[in-house]
Amino acid sequence: MEHLDLARRFVAAHFPAASIAVVAGSTARGTRTATSDIDLLLVGDEIFEDEAQSLAAGFEFEGEFFEVFAYTHTGFRQWAERSIAQYRPVIVHMLVEGTELRGGDELERLRVPWREMLAAGPVVGAHELALRRYMITDLLDDLRDGDDPLERHVIASLLFERTAELMLLSSGRWIGAGKYLPRRLREFSPDRADALAQPLLGGHLDSFIAQVDRELTAAGGRVQAGFVR
Repeated sequence: MEHLDLARRFVAAHFPAASIAVVAGSTARGTRTATSDIDLLLVGDEIFEDEAQSLAAGFEFEGEFFEVFAYTHTGFRQWAERSIAQYRPVIVHMLVEGTELRGGDELERLRVPWREMLAAGPVVGAHELALRRYMITDLLDDLRDGDDPLERHVIASLLFERTAELMLLSSGRWIGAGKYLPRRLREFSPDRADALAQPLLGGHLDSFIAQVDRELTAAGGRVQAGFVR
C-alpha cells in the first residue's frame, strides 16, 4: 500500500492529466526486492502537452525509481499492436494484470479487448516457426562443434532463449524478454522448463544439447537445406 500511495503522488505530480494509471511488475505482484523499481502504465488523451503519442522514461521520485510507459489511447493501441506482432505484449500484460490507481469504467473498457487477445494467445505462422527451428538447428551445430569455452557459453545461453521461445510459441503461448522468458516457460510447463534449464545451469552441455534436440523434434525437427528465409 505504501508504494501504491507513492505511485499516486507521482502521477499527481508528473502526469495529472492521465485518466488511466496502473501499477505493474513486482510492486503489483507483491514481490518487490531491494532494487525493484515501480512500473507504471499511464493512458490519457490529454496526458501530453505537445503532439506526442507515447513516452517511455525513467523518473526519480521521493527516493524511488519509476519506469513509466505513458500513451494517448491511439499511442497505446499502436504500441500494443506492435508488441502483439512481436509476441511480447509487455504493455498489454501491464494493462490487464496490473493494479489500478486510476481508471474505473474507462480502464475496464480498455482492458476487455486486450484481455481477450491475451487469453487467445499468439498467432504464429508456419514460416515463422520454421525460421525459429532453422536458427536453433544452426546454433545446435555450432554448440556441438565448438571448442572455445567462452563461445560455447554464449551459444548455449542464446540457444536456451531461442528454444524456450519456440516451446512457448509452438504451444500458443506468449514469450517474454529477460527474466520474463523463464517465468513464462515455468508457467507453461515447470517440468519441461527444468529439463531444459538444469543441465545448462549445471554446465552439462551434452545433456543440454540432448534436451534442446528433444524440444526441436517435438516442434517439428531440424530445418536446414532448402529453407528460404
